[in-house]
Amino acid sequence: MHIISLKALREFWRKYPTAERPMRLWHGILEATEFDDFNDLRRTFGSADYAKPFTIFDVGGNNWRIVTVIHFDVRKVYVRRVMTHDQYAAWCTMYMKGKT
Repeated sequence: MHIISLKALREFWRKYPTAERPMRLWHGILEATEFDDFNDLRRTFGSADYAKPFTIFDVGGNNWRIVTVIHFDVRKVYVRRVMTHDQYAAWCTMYMKGKT
């Protein structure tokens, strides 16, 4: 899969240095693997969730979230948001209200 963009991850782990290692691991696995669909992806990332149109990854043992949009047909992963657990909880509230 091709991830667009690593910049969002870098900016996040500059602010939260302990996130760097798990996010680099996530990035490496995703870049090295091709997934056919969400079910295929869940075999590798069992904690991944889908909330149309987003695929959300739990990274670093429930500490951080990476919100993506994935186009399986062209093997592209677009990073939309990178958040702490608390930021993600607030984002979920906005998502439920249709404001994201």
